[in-house]
Amino acid sequence: MAEYKVTITTGEMMWGGTFDNVFITLVGTEGESERTMLNEGRDFAGNSGKEYIVKCESALGKIILIGIEKEPYLFLPDDDWFCAKVKVITPEKEELHFPCYRWIKERHLVFIREGKALTPFKEEDDKLILMRQAELETQKKAYQWKEFIEKLPYCIAADDAKELPPDLQFTFDRSMEFLLNFYVTMAELKCKFLADSKKPWANLSDISGVFWFNKTETFTYVQEHWKEDPFFGYQFLNGANPMVIQCCKKLPETFPVTEDMVQSSLKGSALALEMMNGNIFLCDYKLLLDLPTNVINMRPQHVVAPICLFHRTAEDKIVPIAIQLRQEPGELSPIFLPSDSEEDWLLAKVYVRAADFIEHQLHYHLLRTHLLAEAYCLATLRNLPTVHPVYKLLIPHTRFTVHINLQWREKIMSKDGFFPKYTATGSDGMVEALKRAYPTVTYRSLCLPENIEDRGLKDVPNFYYRDDGLALWDILFKYVDGVMRFFYKSDAEVALDKELQDWILDIFTHGFLKNAESGIPQAFQSVDKAVKFLTMVIFNMTAQHSAVNSGQV
Repeated sequence: MAEYKVTITTGEMMWGGTFDNVFITLVGTEGESERTMLNEGRDFAGNSGKEYIVKCESALGKIILIGIEKEPYLFLPDDDWFCAKVKVITPEKEELHFPCYRWIKERHLVFIREGKALTPFKEEDDKLILMRQAELETQKKAYQWKEFIEKLPYCIAADDAKELPPDLQFTFDRSMEFLLNFYVTMAELKCKFLADSKKPWANLSDISGVFWFNKTETFTYVQEHWKEDPFFGYQFLNGANPMVIQCCKKLPETFPVTEDMVQSSLKGSALALEMMNGNIFLCDYKLLLDLPTNVINMRPQHVVAPICLFHRTAEDKIVPIAIQLRQEPGELSPIFLPSDSEEDWLLAKVYVRAADFIEHQLHYHLLRTHLLAEAYCLATLRNLPTVHPVYKLLIPHTRFTVHINLQWREKIMSKDGFFPKYTATGSDGMVEALKRAYPTVTYRSLCLPENIEDRGLKDVPNFYYRDDGLALWDILFKYVDGVMRFFYKSDAEVALDKELQDWILDIFTHGFLKNAESGIPQAFQSVDKAVKFLTMVIFNMTAQHSAVNSGQV
């Protein structure tokens, strides 16, 4: 008689436990155990673990799989159970770990492999090879692509969160947090009569009354300094959108700034000299030119496509020195300067910030860190089995990605969502802005070191986004490099991994729409290429998203 000690741990999320009866089957290279009921499911409360004994007539050899399933207890209704992990100690005292981390439904047999990662070309057991193939077939049926908006990255084929597989849905507490934040914000606006208000602002001080509910230190600082030129410039380096500004060595033909215009701002220097020395910077919002606009309260809204010129002062501050609100120079498109009236200069800066809001939210936040993140996530779920080392590398960074994006599409992007209802672009302008931005999303622009280099910002002082971002990039790169070189001893092994090759091709096809000009690889021919791409994926789903999301006041 052989005895196996089995410890099952239930996940810690709310409602993760079950009252159902739970059964286990151990599968080894020399046989399998009987289907064994561990206990009536009252043992399986949330965030708990308990040890059981599974008896077999003889040893099972090496344990390669365990099967988990559950049935209702007495008359109680079915309740899904979140199994976190299973530990098995063999009669030979070998300790094996089987990570699960998924919801298990009634009478649904789930097979779990040992936690050790394994590439497909190292797979030897016929049962495990078949299981690997069957898992991917099941995953591709569960996670299907659909076109959400033409000429943009594909998304999951689901219109409602209830249609998502349970493992992609918010946990109860995360769902409540998301809904609470959304409805509290909307309720606050309703209480202040702002959500449906049709009255114009009487003056700037009236706007202060909007934000009495959720003030932060950052908000207070911005409220006190937002009119100041140094703080205005600072935000383009270290604010919520540090992605537009670039070093300017030559003025665009559409922006005829003269030496005389900026002489007083340059403190005795010349514009040509300052450009040559790398002290002139530019934000150009040409993608917003002639964008379709919204109608709010029966009033047409306005979106400008400004160009803003900045100067790095002797004190290493970035300050605006010229603003043009249109892409076409001329009498109807004056260049605003700090020497203009205080009101004119302030209004010009406000228009620049309004344009930056659109570019930030749609291009650098939504498109690059949400829509593309969903493509990375779905490709992972569809092409990599849970035992694959790249699956294990990526999956912690994909949690809630799909559900969050579904909420974006429902509450932010839909016809009645926040963006079409409350912003100047409306629905048509939003879609057009995304489509214009999409061709600019290149592999180089997604890799922070190349992005910073291409924008000429390697030596700009006080650029904390760059400094912190590059440090995080290097950390991620070293980590990914170590993992990949442990599992892939040569470039030939990377080329041999069909699952990995299918993964990158799925991303190229559905994330980047087969656009070879983007520079996104269609296949990996070396460990180096795979390491760099995986670093980019993780960076954009984590650090980059935090940079363009968490900086919002």
